[in-house]
Amino acid sequence: MQTFDSDGVPIAYVDVAPQEGTGKDGAGDPILLIHGFASNHLVNWVNTSWVRSLTGAGRRVIALDNRGHGRSGKLYEPEAYGSDLMAEDARRLLDHLDIPRADVMGYSMGARITAFLALAHPDRVRSALLGGLGIHLVEGRGLPPGISEAMEAPSRDTVTDPTARMFRVFAESTGSDLRALAACMRGSRQTLSRAEVAQIEVPVLVAVGTTDTVAGSGPALAALIPEAKVLDIPNRDHNLAVGDKVHKAGVLAFLDARP
Repeated sequence: MQTFDSDGVPIAYVDVAPQEGTGKDGAGDPILLIHGFASNHLVNWVNTSWVRSLTGAGRRVIALDNRGHGRSGKLYEPEAYGSDLMAEDARRLLDHLDIPRADVMGYSMGARITAFLALAHPDRVRSALLGGLGIHLVEGRGLPPGISEAMEAPSRDTVTDPTARMFRVFAESTGSDLRALAACMRGSRQTLSRAEVAQIEVPVLVAVGTTDTVAGSGPALAALIPEAKVLDIPNRDHNLAVGDKVHKAGVLAFLDARP
C-alpha cells in the first residue's frame, strides 16, 4: 500500500490499473472505493473480488483505508471521525493522484461518506454508488447503540448484545484498533436531511440487500434523490450483500450506462 498525508492524518491506499485486454483506452475510468465500519480495503473490496471485477471491466481502482482503520492513522477522539472529515480524506486522495473526477462507491459507513462527498464536491464525483445504506442515511437509525462500548469491553465474552458482539468479533478478526473504532462509531453517525439528499445531482445507485435491517429501505432513499436508481440484492443481509454477484452485475451495468 501507499500512504499520503490528509491534513495531518496518514491515509493508506492502493491504486490498481485495469487488467490488460479489457478493450479500454488509456488508464481506464477511475473508481474510488470506500469501505465500511471496522473493515478495511482488503476485507471489503479485495477479498470480495470487487477489485478484480472492476479492473477486469477496464476500471482503474483506488481503494483507501479510512482513518482509524487498516493501515491508516489512528485517532482517538470522536470529533476526528465526522463523515464530512472522512469525505475530505477521499477528496484529498483524488487530489493526491491528480484525478479530477471519479466514480465513488461506498459500503455502509463508506456509503455515508460517499453521500457527503457527492454533496460537498459534486464536481469531483462522476457517480455515487451507495451500497448497504438506504433511508437510514436520513433517518439516522441502523446499527444499535452499544457498539462503541463493545469495542471497549475487556473481552468479547462480556458483550451480550448479539449485533454489538458480532462487530467486536469482526473487528478482532481484521486486527483493528478497538479504541480507534470506538471513537469512530461515536463520531461518524451523521445524517443528511431530506432537503440535502435532494441536492445530490450526480447519478446515484442505491444497492441494498432485501433482508438488510441495518441499511433501511433502498427505494425510500432513492426516491429522495433526483438521479437515483435502485438495485435490490435478493435474499442478502447487510453482511452478505457486499460481494453478491447481483450487486457486482448491477454496479457494472450502472457504470456502463451512466453519462
